[in-house]
Amino acid sequence: MPSPSETQLDVVFTALGDPTRRALLASLSRSEQTVSQLAEPFDMTLAAVSKHLKVLERAGLVARTIEGRVHTLRLEAEPLSEANRWIAAYQRFWGASLDSLGEFLKEDA
Repeated sequence: MPSPSETQLDVVFTALGDPTRRALLASLSRSEQTVSQLAEPFDMTLAAVSKHLKVLERAGLVARTIEGRVHTLRLEAEPLSEANRWIAAYQRFWGASLDSLGEFLKEDA
């Protein structure tokens, strides 16, 4: 849960700001996995991977199911939709700006 000064979007972008967390999300986009399976390709301790997973959970990007001692994680893509909408607004801005630049350069040539 974000602190009162943070928005959910802030928490999502913070989570996405780390390459290890992005790699974990990429792995989860292919299938649900246990913490051990997720940690396997990384040269870090299970505790370090778990810390990254907690950041992703806080952002709502990952959901955890616990059966006994086995923790299975899955991707929750909805928070990425909000981030994508935010980015899309700027894509439209840059597209329009680049279109205008292109027209200017054609006229100037």
